[in-house]
Amino acid sequence: MAISRDELARLVEGYDTTDLTVACLGGHSCLDVCHGAREQGFRTLALARKGRERTYQHYYATRNGEGCIDETLVLDSFADVTRPAVVAQLQKRNAVLTNSRYWWVYFSDFAAVEAMAVPFVGSRDMVKLEERDCTPLNQYDLLREAGIRLPHIFDSPDDIDRLVIVKAAEALRGYERAFFFAANPEQYRRRAAELVERGLVTEASLPNATIEEFVLGAQVNLNFFYSTLSGELELMGTDMRRQTSLDGFLRLPADVQAQVLKLQQPKLVETGHVAVTMKESLLEKAFELGERFVATTQRLHPPGIVGPFALQGAVAAGEGREEFVIFDVSMRVPGSPG
Repeated sequence: MAISRDELARLVEGYDTTDLTVACLGGHSCLDVCHGAREQGFRTLALARKGRERTYQHYYATRNGEGCIDETLVLDSFADVTRPAVVAQLQKRNAVLTNSRYWWVYFSDFAAVEAMAVPFVGSRDMVKLEERDCTPLNQYDLLREAGIRLPHIFDSPDDIDRLVIVKAAEALRGYERAFFFAANPEQYRRRAAELVERGLVTEASLPNATIEEFVLGAQVNLNFFYSTLSGELELMGTDMRRQTSLDGFLRLPADVQAQVLKLQQPKLVETGHVAVTMKESLLEKAFELGERFVATTQRLHPPGIVGPFALQGAVAAGEGREEFVIFDVSMRVPGSPG
């Protein structure tokens, strides 16, 4: 059972708010968050998985005015964070946890995260709404209710009548998605069969795959922060994804690309983000999307989004005007605030 607001309020009342520690799971956005937290005078704690602790314990540990990680707590697995002994250590440090995608990916029992007696910055129970099969509410529902354009979603591969991107769960990493493109039902079946044969996806995952219209436009992620204290929305930055092996594929001449495609299809495995600029004439539209999304979450999932979130998509040009099309929502700090 999720911890109640009253229980959290009592917990925070017992905290020494003059000596707070900002704690993050060691990965995703930990260094970004801890860098900012240090600048604001907070102590920082990385909760690192064994075998991945050196980044935080050594390379970015605070020393002689350098680094941003004051302390690293090494765990056998990220899921150990929910153990009572670890929760007690966090409470002792007056720790406030920050949200990231890791909280959903590495915890088979997300209810244990929702029940943790440690305060979070942000909405811990909204991360699961990123899953497109989440019921009764998910990111598509929120976008539609907010009047934000999203790509057309096809219910069946038989309905494909334009270029689509298919997002299916990977066979090896079920929390990540394998992507492939198709322009008609025949292409879909051929590409799906190839991926199944290569062991990249399973036959069982295909009925739950998302078949999404591929939007031809300049990709941009809008990284927001909504403060419930001021009621203001901030656009922290804009960026785009770097994906392998797609990025390398796009650097090849067209004739070489054609030869490579006979041997393999490009993968869209995310490796990082690149900061991008966005012209000022689009800023008002970007803020309007963010404000509508915040208001929709407050209405449909009170108290609504808190802190960082991102609307990820592309700017499409059609019928003489530019329009944002959003195909992904991060209900927490994104992989790169840009």
